[in-house]
Amino acid sequence: MIRLHITCEGQTEQGFVKAVLAPHLAAYGIFTDARCVLTSKDRRTAKEYRGGLISYSKAKQDIQNWIKEDNHPECRFTTMFDLYALPDDFPGYANAQRIADKYKKIDALELAMQQDMNEPRFIPYLQLHEFEALILADPQSLDWEYLEHDQPINRLTKMMNGKNPELINDGPATAPSQRIVAEIPEYDKATAGVSVCKKIGLATLRKQCSHFNDWVHILEQLNRSLES
Repeated sequence: MIRLHITCEGQTEQGFVKAVLAPHLAAYGIFTDARCVLTSKDRRTAKEYRGGLISYSKAKQDIQNWIKEDNHPECRFTTMFDLYALPDDFPGYANAQRIADKYKKIDALELAMQQDMNEPRFIPYLQLHEFEALILADPQSLDWEYLEHDQPINRLTKMMNGKNPELINDGPATAPSQRIVAEIPEYDKATAGVSVCKKIGLATLRKQCSHFNDWVHILEQLNRSLES
C-alpha cells in the first residue's frame, strides 16, 4: 500500500484531505495522511506551530524533514498550497509573474518546485487560486452551513453560472474567498469549508476544477507507478 503524506497550507486543507480525499484514495490502495506546514518552533519547549505558508524556505525544510522521517519506497509526498498570496521566495516566482495564462503559470511553478525539491517521490500541487475555488464549484451547497442566506447564495450561484472557479480573479478584493465573504460576511473557512466541499462531492469538484482533477488523477495512479 502506498503511504501518501500531504503537507497542507492550513487546517482547512488538512481537514479536506482527511474528510474528502483520504476516503476516496483508500479505494485505490493509498493510505493518506496530512499535516499543516510548520511555521515556527519554540526551542525551549519543542512546541511546533503549524498553519500558513509564510515562506517557501520554511515549507521546503518541513517537507524535506518528513521525507527523511519516512524514507521508504512506498511513500509519496505532495502539497496542497494556495497559488493566491504565494510567498515570493517560491521557486520560479519572478518568471511565473510574466505568464498570463493561469494554467501555464501554475504548471511552471509546480515544475520549478519539483526541480528544487529534487525528490522523485514528491508531487507538487498548488490550488488555483485558493481553497474557496472548490466551494465556488457549487455555491448553492453553502446552504448546508448557512441557513436563511438564500439571496446571497443565489447571487454567488448566478455569478458562477458558466464560469471556471479555478480562474476567478485572484485580486485582494476579488479572490474566491473575498467573493464569498462579500455575500456571507460570517463565512468561516475553518468551520464551513470542509463540510461544504464534502456536501458538493468529489465528482463535482473534479468536473468543475480541471487542475484539481489532474492532481487527484495522479494520486489515484500512485499504486500503478509502484507496480511498474
